[in-house]
Amino acid sequence: MAETILRGRLLTFLREPQTPEDDSAHLYIEDGALLIEEGLIKARGVFGEVQAKASAEAIIKDHRPHLLVPGFIDTHLHFPQVQVIASWGAQLLDWLENYTFPAEARYADPDHCAAMATRFFDEIIANGTTTTVAYCSSHKSSADAYFAEAERRNMRVIGGKVLMDRNAPEGVRDTPQSGYDDSKALIATWHGKGRAHYAITPRFAITSTPAQMESAQALAAEHPDCYIQTHLDENHAEIEQTMALYPDAPDYLGIYEQYGLLRSNALLGHCIHMQPREIDVLIDTKARPVFCPTSNLFLGSGLFDYEGLRARGATCAIATDIGGGTSYSMLRTLHEGYKALATRDDTKMHPLRAFYWATLGNALALGLEDRIGTLDVGSEADIVVLDSAATSAMALRMETCQSLSEELFILQIMSDDRSVAETYVAGVPMKRH
Repeated sequence: MAETILRGRLLTFLREPQTPEDDSAHLYIEDGALLIEEGLIKARGVFGEVQAKASAEAIIKDHRPHLLVPGFIDTHLHFPQVQVIASWGAQLLDWLENYTFPAEARYADPDHCAAMATRFFDEIIANGTTTTVAYCSSHKSSADAYFAEAERRNMRVIGGKVLMDRNAPEGVRDTPQSGYDDSKALIATWHGKGRAHYAITPRFAITSTPAQMESAQALAAEHPDCYIQTHLDENHAEIEQTMALYPDAPDYLGIYEQYGLLRSNALLGHCIHMQPREIDVLIDTKARPVFCPTSNLFLGSGLFDYEGLRARGATCAIATDIGGGTSYSMLRTLHEGYKALATRDDTKMHPLRAFYWATLGNALALGLEDRIGTLDVGSEADIVVLDSAATSAMALRMETCQSLSEELFILQIMSDDRSVAETYVAGVPMKRH
């Protein structure tokens, strides 16, 4: 494969910015370039220096004056919910019953799974996201379609079929044995193949019997390098029903604790209404809470205690939560996250921290910072090209922009998929124009 040079303004993070003025946490190169070969970043720096390291046959793609940043990482979304986004509902449990479960029942059909996987990844890439962590449906076919389409595009993804054997319609339930068997088969087929990772996925305690939780525990013990993903403390009614089903548990997190599902590669969606003991266990086990601002606001679930968890040492991720979430865009997610944090704690999420969070921060939460989330030499060449003047309103605002941080905030607050000029996956341009 021929070498490629991407030219533009480079922005990548070295660590989490502590303040809006913390310029030492990132690297910015005004006339920068990346040399890409075989899907990896081979060199990074000022354009002239990078060009000197390339072969004479290297293809130059000039994206000036746009920003080149690491591809966005979405740490919690639901692949089978692409056709239930923007469905009116009361609260979480009603929304699941009325929209989600009927939609997921269609994923018993492999043809439907394949068609939806194509359109799902089209939307993901259009919004600059290059890595997803997804819940598939309870059907093995849905996970096969998700991984197959990601493999076709050479994307680094994490995912798993949902384990769900009660409190759901027959068409979306599995059994403890079938859930275990299907997960084992999927792990054997996909985990570690190319850029794929498997996530053991009990949907949440309400939809899994103790027998199924034991199956999930066995899978987790047998595959310590697989991720675990589930939901926690999203909604008051959910918590009440969960505790009625597991009356001997000390709290909601205690159920997952009992079944050995808490560790540093466990991703816990929402974590809004946590009790003090739960927070202690979360910190001790190094499990990762995932902030899903657009769905938390859309479903009226509550506000995430980012500052409180961060102060305790939690490694928090951020995600769209499609389809309770209302946008595929991590930029829109950062926008809503800004407002949610400002409402809860009067915490103003400054743009450097926001862009860190959607790139290196999420990579650290996944333990993949050596592969994705930066523009470092040796990293996989997942890159998004951002146009800060993509719309007339943004162009008007950019006329008065005085700094990089101000530009990033404009992108954070005013962007949608039009701001994504291109998305590179392993060095290959993938956005359909």
